[in-house]
Amino acid sequence: MRAPKSGQNVVDVEPLFVSNAMKRLLSQVDRVANKDVTVMFLGETGTGKEVLARHCHANSRRRAGPFVPVNCAAIPEALFESELFGRERGAFTGAHARAEGKVESASGGTLFLDELAELPLALQPKLLRFLETRRFSRVGGTVKLSADVRLICASGKSLEAEVKAGRFRPDLYYRVQVISLTVPPLRERTADIEPLIDAFLAHFSRVHGVVAPRLSRSLRAALIRAQWPGNVRELRNRLEYLTLMYEGERLSRDALPPLAAAAVEVLTLPLDLTLAEMQDRIIDAVLASESGNRTRASKRLGVSARTLARRGR
Repeated sequence: MRAPKSGQNVVDVEPLFVSNAMKRLLSQVDRVANKDVTVMFLGETGTGKEVLARHCHANSRRRAGPFVPVNCAAIPEALFESELFGRERGAFTGAHARAEGKVESASGGTLFLDELAELPLALQPKLLRFLETRRFSRVGGTVKLSADVRLICASGKSLEAEVKAGRFRPDLYYRVQVISLTVPPLRERTADIEPLIDAFLAHFSRVHGVVAPRLSRSLRAALIRAQWPGNVRELRNRLEYLTLMYEGERLSRDALPPLAAAAVEVLTLPLDLTLAEMQDRIIDAVLASESGNRTRASKRLGVSARTLARRGR
């Protein structure tokens, strides 16, 4: 099963999803891909919700039609209606020509609304009306138009919580929650990290015309242990950095930029420790990562080597 080519989705998704959690999720996606129902992907930013949406489209009856993504968080509220439904000439200042919106562009294919929780409250009834009737009017127009689209949505926020907070309409919520699938964060599916590392290195080597760096076992282990708050997107960006900055080299974990190095050294501490005990745990972790070298460890901690010695470290 191959998803359509794009900047982010560059390889088959199936070989990358080797964790049990993602295999189960992909099985669910495949089960509904060829059914013309609304699908909602929930999950943290960067987990791959759009990749799964594209995979769903590529394995649907609409695969020959367009896949039109819309980032609801990136469009100014004043322009949102015209972006979604289009505009007639003269509809507002600067509208010098008729323009079709994303809904029209997606006709015959799939409309993907990312970050749906950010959809302006005033526009939500219009989207609901379109989903119920498949008819709409361009901004500044009176003619009713129709569009045959399948809707796939994604959100990094809980829509249920947004409904309770009064920021999302309950009727629209129930309309888009036909099939709801949660994408787990990368830290909960570490088996996927190594296949992603290899796929991204090969991709960036090809795109940039360079020889991919060779990652040491220690660096790979550090990347696998990382928490990745930005999930797959963050991992992707780190690997592009390594590919461009260390073309063809063999890399140890020292090659990670400072922020990335900090990210792979997350230390979980029990909440019942005293402050002194927490400090000792942190010092021990940094010393271990520096193979017991007090000079390097003290520099990272911002203290003198003598201070470490006084603490019995």
